[in-house]
Amino acid sequence: MEPIKATDVRIFPHRRLKPETTEKILNELLDLEGVLRFLVNGESLPKIVGYGPARGTSVNHPDRKIITVKGKEVELLVSVGDIIVTIRQENLEEFVEKTKSILEETLNFGFDVRVGIFTRTQTTVSDNLKVAYGIEEDFDPSLIGLVDPKTNSKETVKLIGD
Repeated sequence: MEPIKATDVRIFPHRRLKPETTEKILNELLDLEGVLRFLVNGESLPKIVGYGPARGTSVNHPDRKIITVKGKEVELLVSVGDIIVTIRQENLEEFVEKTKSILEETLNFGFDVRVGIFTRTQTTVSDNLKVAYGIEEDFDPSLIGLVDPKTNSKETVKLIGD
């Protein structure tokens, strides 16, 4: 089986996105042809304070909400700073045009859309060690580049089916 030829499209809004805006953009992007996966990056929105004098107290950040993406509820763990979408190579041009159109309609501030490789494309030693030591069972190669090597992918990756 030949590997799928894919490229990343990085959407970088000039401001952090609110949960409602993130939900709208993600749903519209996932309706486009050729989307294989997406990665949402940003500053962490923890449930509890991890350090300092308030350690252990809860954080009630207004942006830590549950959004609905393609009918599936997903807890937003970050204040969205950028979105990376992996696209089939043959759908790239059309996807970029439609993405810019969606962003112009949705956002009332600037943004950049860049094409390239922004996620890892091969497994690392950390990925292999996770499987070897039982931290991850049956590591899914489609998750390469989506998971922080220090975390368990089950905690941070949400699978959204068709």
